[in-house]
Amino acid sequence: MPGLHLLGNWIYEPNLWHINRSSTAMAFAIGLFCAMVPAPGQIFVAAYAAVRLKANLPLSVSLIFVTNPLTMPVIYYAAYELGAFLLDTPMKVIEFEISWSWLTQRLGGIWRPFLLGCLVMGLSAAIASYMTINVLWRWRVGVAWRRRAFGRNVPKP
Repeated sequence: MPGLHLLGNWIYEPNLWHINRSSTAMAFAIGLFCAMVPAPGQIFVAAYAAVRLKANLPLSVSLIFVTNPLTMPVIYYAAYELGAFLLDTPMKVIEFEISWSWLTQRLGGIWRPFLLGCLVMGLSAAIASYMTINVLWRWRVGVAWRRRAFGRNVPKP
């Protein structure tokens, strides 16, 4: 494709575009971890990590949309609860509003448990998804091999 040479040689790395066990498992880990990070630019962090770790790029980037305007309040409130529990701090009543004043005034009181909860949830989701994809992929390949071997050993009528 014309113009892709501007992106350099990394664009031709096969794992960035192909679906295989290692690139898919790594893409899930990257995408779900980045989804839990409450920062702007998640898409760029996921893309950079996918390129550096040779994970499937489209899958890594698309998985960050697990946190979207519908799921974000639930996920981030659960992260805050988890962080408050881990730090053994009392939870504060939070009335969220999308404004600069709320970010500068209210977030300051809850940022430690909130970020800790996001980090723990992100790491948990990354590890669980990586391991699950690897186990399910290997299991599925084993089933396919057994079926194929069984088909070869059946006598022909």
